[in-house]
Amino acid sequence: MSMIEVKHVTKDYGAGRGIFDVSFDVEEGEVFGFLGPNGAGKTTTIRHLMGFTKAQEGDLSINGKDSWKSAARMKQDIGYLPGELAFPKNMTGDQFIRFMAEERQMTDMTRAIRLKERFDIDTSEEIKKMSLGTKRKLAIVTAFMHNPKILILDEPTSGLDPVMQERFIQFILTEKEEGKTILLSSHIFSEVDATCDRIAIIKEGVVVSTIEAAQLKQNENKAFKIEFASFEDYQNFIKTTKFLTPIKRPEQNQVKLNLIDEKLQQLFMELSEVKIHFISEIKFTLEDYFMDFYDRKKTVADGEENLQYGLH
Repeated sequence: MSMIEVKHVTKDYGAGRGIFDVSFDVEEGEVFGFLGPNGAGKTTTIRHLMGFTKAQEGDLSINGKDSWKSAARMKQDIGYLPGELAFPKNMTGDQFIRFMAEERQMTDMTRAIRLKERFDIDTSEEIKKMSLGTKRKLAIVTAFMHNPKILILDEPTSGLDPVMQERFIQFILTEKEEGKTILLSSHIFSEVDATCDRIAIIKEGVVVSTIEAAQLKQNENKAFKIEFASFEDYQNFIKTTKFLTPIKRPEQNQVKLNLIDEKLQQLFMELSEVKIHFISEIKFTLEDYFMDFYDRKKTVADGEENLQYGLH
């Protein structure tokens, strides 16, 4: 059952800005990664999903409720962590937590206390005096304290130090085990790779790929980094190879390429014609997959063609 649905959503702000025919769905109990750099359209999509903005085209819903028409009602079911934090003025952290509890008609604050302990936050000070990391932890506490079944998280670890980033990842994995439905928007590969069941990549307002995370983790195809003995050897390989070389580093006489097992013999035959310093096998990662799409010199079609050598 789809708990979150985004169907052919467009919001065109002009000059190539906005989101264009964006579609994806998140199944019950799934962690869905929404991956892309700042400005790609992640936050715009999420703001439409939360009912803050009305789409020009398309439909969005959460737990069967229309995001625009039912924005106020559906928020009780959701834990929302915005990418850009905004808090009421002149409140302490404790006052804000109580304010959010009253909004949600919460009486049992046990979970809020546990979350404060887990993320090591002092909520007694005024919010305006808090660091960005502390404000982010306060937002995490209030997003999760009512134990929502659906979580929409926009760049959730932005501003957190590495220790707290890892603690947050472990917390998400715990929430996942409890059957929560989670949409996680991020530009951090490790965060998405560690938690997500499926991943959509968004580029310039367009979803260019959706992939099962298991395809990457279980992929048995090969990626190799090769350094040639000289620039001349590097050039000769580039000119004659039948392989796609998505990453070229001429200043280091290096290439990186992806291929299926059956093509290994062909690669070594080509390499026998040049001199190399070394060749090393590299695990094919989410970052490799992402960068094939995000090389600004390539079209989406080029990125998909490159992936044929890394995923089947």
